[in-house]
Amino acid sequence: MTEHRSADARFRTSLLEENEGPAANPTDNRTMGEIIAARFSRRGFLKGSLAVSAIAATVGPLALIAADDAHAAEGSAFKFDELEAAIDDKHHVAPGYDADVLLRWGDPLFADSPGFDPTKQSAEAQARQFGYNNDYVGYIAIDGSAEHGLLVVNHEYTNPHLMFPGIVSIVEKDGKKKAEVAPLSKEQVDVEMAAHGGTIVEIRKDGGKWQVLRDGKLNRRITATTEMALSGPVAGHDRVKTNADPSGRKVLGTFNNCAGGVTPWGTYVMAEENIHGYFSGELPEGHKEAANYKRLGIPEGAYEWGAHYDRFNLAKEPNEPNRFGWIVEVDVNDPTSTPRKRTAMGRFKHEGAESIVAKDGRVVFYLGDDERFDYVYKFVTKGTFSANDHAANKDLLDEGTLHVAKFAEDGTVDWLPIVFGQGPLTAENGFAGQADVLIETRRAADLLGATKMDRPEDVQPNGVNGKVYVMLTNNSKRKADQVDAANPRAENAFGHIIEITETDGDFTATKGKWEVLLKCGDPSVADVGATFSTATTAHGWFGMPDNCAVDSAGRLWVATDGQGPKATGRTDGLWAVDTEGAARATSKLFFRVPIGAEMCGPLFTPDDRTAFVAVQHPGDGGEDWEGFGRPSYYEDPSTRWPDFKPEMPVRPSVVAITRQGGGKIAV
Repeated sequence: MTEHRSADARFRTSLLEENEGPAANPTDNRTMGEIIAARFSRRGFLKGSLAVSAIAATVGPLALIAADDAHAAEGSAFKFDELEAAIDDKHHVAPGYDADVLLRWGDPLFADSPGFDPTKQSAEAQARQFGYNNDYVGYIAIDGSAEHGLLVVNHEYTNPHLMFPGIVSIVEKDGKKKAEVAPLSKEQVDVEMAAHGGTIVEIRKDGGKWQVLRDGKLNRRITATTEMALSGPVAGHDRVKTNADPSGRKVLGTFNNCAGGVTPWGTYVMAEENIHGYFSGELPEGHKEAANYKRLGIPEGAYEWGAHYDRFNLAKEPNEPNRFGWIVEVDVNDPTSTPRKRTAMGRFKHEGAESIVAKDGRVVFYLGDDERFDYVYKFVTKGTFSANDHAANKDLLDEGTLHVAKFAEDGTVDWLPIVFGQGPLTAENGFAGQADVLIETRRAADLLGATKMDRPEDVQPNGVNGKVYVMLTNNSKRKADQVDAANPRAENAFGHIIEITETDGDFTATKGKWEVLLKCGDPSVADVGATFSTATTAHGWFGMPDNCAVDSAGRLWVATDGQGPKATGRTDGLWAVDTEGAARATSKLFFRVPIGAEMCGPLFTPDDRTAFVAVQHPGDGGEDWEGFGRPSYYEDPSTRWPDFKPEMPVRPSVVAITRQGGGKIAV
């Protein structure tokens, strides 16, 4: 290892968040762009464009737009004064609301936790403090209360250049100044590992404001070294056995937990996503896992953990990556419980795992594989949910059927079962049993002919209207020959949202229908082809949909990832999106984050009186914003923010949004 590495190799937002690595899907399965194009050319054009043309010829285009505006504004489910889209170094919320920071990286979580001191960090201290880069946020009520519960938060990844003062230096090469980051010591890697994972913390609303209860008996930190168990079909399989764990059943830790979910029985599920960056080294020549790992981009080596721990070095522990990329379930009611990696739910780059109880009592989880040209999945439990018997739900996630989506031009979607022995999932194609199918979920989905999607992120079922919403962030690698005139979005920069209606409103169905709810981007730019309603203002449109939430009224809220000075001229934020009636496809900006941050979460309490949002990696990037006043903010960190000091790094946070004077949000 050289004394210093290029900062570009260490600044992980582009490496792990943007997933801009080499395309890993080698199949010729059809892309969603091709299918949307065909669908709109056959059906949407005839039913939409021609119908609009006929009406416009009768009443005139201006009258048509005015009527559309009036109806959309009249029928909106959201009542709040829209926030202005812009760029600066602070977070902002719509008028009439308060946005209070509840937790920040390093905040103490226990009565005996040390205070945060960024100049004297240690793994021991971090394991008792709120972790880094908070992503998923969930709420589990205590005694059914909407004002007293457990907040569960994922800590996805770390930005060492923003965590450790003094490791960034400016060097001059070939007449140009560049930022470089020193290699991390073992002690700094240990801090990184302790900053990953998740937080479970008791919170209570007091006098209209939320407070953290550091003496909460259920408070817990989960890290990259917490002991966990593999459960389900893969547990004990030879492909997950290591020198440290010859049983193939015990794993240390979880990392890169992006979104997640809370189950109907009150457990917390964490979705392991971009695991490829944590592994380095080379497999022994001819190793049987080579193709499996290539499909997931392993090893990428963005992290230096393999330099200090053998289990992250493929040359020493070639099976270790197979122990990651799963859904992890945590029993929050027992802080000594062992989290379980539920292998029946498949192994890939999980974005989240949102669930709903179906008509027959089985539980359905919707899952996105967050990479360009990968797939949308759902998992249907074999057993049924018991509302009155917690123990009966204990291992529901160990048995069930994983499905992958295949979208058709006629507006139907087939959910294809990923089951050994069915179709091409046989010994002839290299699968010896269901464990192999699940370890190589992506390859199994390839063989089934699933539809290549544009970075599937959150997939959210809506129990009020019976729909399912799929966030597709973008796909900069879609080529022009994969689209046509009906869908002119080659190099899709802004993403779109798909709405699925399962047959007969049954979430366990193996067939449904789909529509494009929104093509995102600036609707004032014709070439973008955005489809927001004409009632959407200049502040209301967005690009790069990522996380989403459905509140108790069934209303859709969308968070974004990737906006900024170059992409959209605005920061990321939280938008309220109408899905019903005349206002359908109307969007309004409710909250926005500081420059460089990603909008994560969001989460509404059961009474819709609080929205929790996660502000991830504030200050990372955005040097093109003129407010920084220089080519790169790394050159002079002390000027990053007006009140910034080198010993006080920018801190990711969870923010609680409440209505001034009380009341439900946006009602």
